[in-house]
Amino acid sequence: MSATSEAIPTTTAGRAPGLLGLASIAAIVVGAALILLLQFIPPTDAISPMRRTISEYALSANKWIFDAAVVLIAAASALLFTLHVLHRSLRAFSPAVVCGALWTVSLLVIVAFPKTDWAVGPSVGGMIHRYASVAGFLCLPVGLLLASRAVFARRTGWLWTARVLSLTSLAWFGVILTGVAVMLTGGGPWWTFVPLGLVERLMAVNELLAIATLAVPLLRSPE
Repeated sequence: MSATSEAIPTTTAGRAPGLLGLASIAAIVVGAALILLLQFIPPTDAISPMRRTISEYALSANKWIFDAAVVLIAAASALLFTLHVLHRSLRAFSPAVVCGALWTVSLLVIVAFPKTDWAVGPSVGGMIHRYASVAGFLCLPVGLLLASRAVFARRTGWLWTARVLSLTSLAWFGVILTGVAVMLTGGGPWWTFVPLGLVERLMAVNELLAIATLAVPLLRSPE
């Protein structure tokens, strides 16, 4: 009787990381699905996915859907990095975890401070939103690159998957920087040089896939 009673909590504890990893993936999937949904329901269906950024959804009556999606992704990200700290694959104050924390905080800041509504004019909140967006888009791939060797120590395939996703995320950001460089050298506005909405959406998909890879080591069966 005592052996059985001891085996139950041990098994449950062994399964907890995998269950939490699955919950994180589910939260990321639901968050991404909600963002995608916004492109198909009014009034946000009128927003151009080619030219308008994802944050444009937050300037509509559907802001609550956008906010819920971003908070879900932030919660999943925080949980994944925390689980790896608890399992000692990452140190609590390592550069990788700091970058993960900055990514998570930046998502919450994006929710708290909507982008500038140019129909009204520039705002302090809009500037905070812009800087948080840049910080988030940079911090996640950098953090994952720093974490990948420790997190995927015995999974070479997933190690390179995480690295490729991180590098391609940075490459998409590089496309935007190219537009800025062209503008500074006498070209037109950087947001017209590239299809900004499309590039941002591709970068976002890249980064969601990247953060989801952190769940892979947690899904292994308990020994």
